Amino acid sequence: MAQIESFFVTRLYRAQLSEFGPKVDAQELENSCLVIAGDDDAGQDWCEENGYPGYTSYASLTDLPWRFPIFADLVKSLDQHVAAFAKDLEFDLDGRELKLEDLWINILPEGGTHSSHLHPHSVISGTTYVSMPEGASALKLEDPRSARMMAAPTRTKQARRELQPFIYMKPDAGDVLLWESWLRHEVPMNMAEDERISVSFNYRWD
Repeated sequence: MAQIESFFVTRLYRAQLSEFGPKVDAQELENSCLVIAGDDDAGQDWCEENGYPGYTSYASLTDLPWRFPIFADLVKSLDQHVAAFAKDLEFDLDGRELKLEDLWINILPEGGTHSSHLHPHSVISGTTYVSMPEGASALKLEDPRSARMMAAPTRTKQARRELQPFIYMKPDAGDVLLWESWLRHEVPMNMAEDERISVSFNYRWD
């Protein structure tokens, strides 16, 4: 009798931020993101010059946890989530640690998108979701084998979830999603009238 197995699994971690670390007040975090965005002239200029919809602190503020205590608390929580994910992935860290490399704010307005990309030079990447209004974009994840499928037929619409070429994850405010940094992902157009606010981050093997 034929035997079919699944190999080379891609893992995605999802949890509530509050499961680990100090309590991070959701409203304070949202207000902090908005205030920082309003005051960050360099970040706003970068977004305008580079055609980035909305706002990101990625190119302008590299020390949010040092500047703002609520982001320091956020990192304490994220450290524990990343450690739990690394354990699930059965990484052999050889006595070293996964440490925060960078962390940045994203504010995506109605009609804004973030094109397909990955995070080179990191091990684990992720996002915690601060505000997800009704109609806000899901996170779109791409099968990492896509470029190698060449002449393969498309999957049926009813294909099992693990066989689908794209997965859409609709997080709730307060969720943390983690994935390995080589996994290509994007944020489709935000159809909500209100802003979609998140904080993204990378962890390196140090």
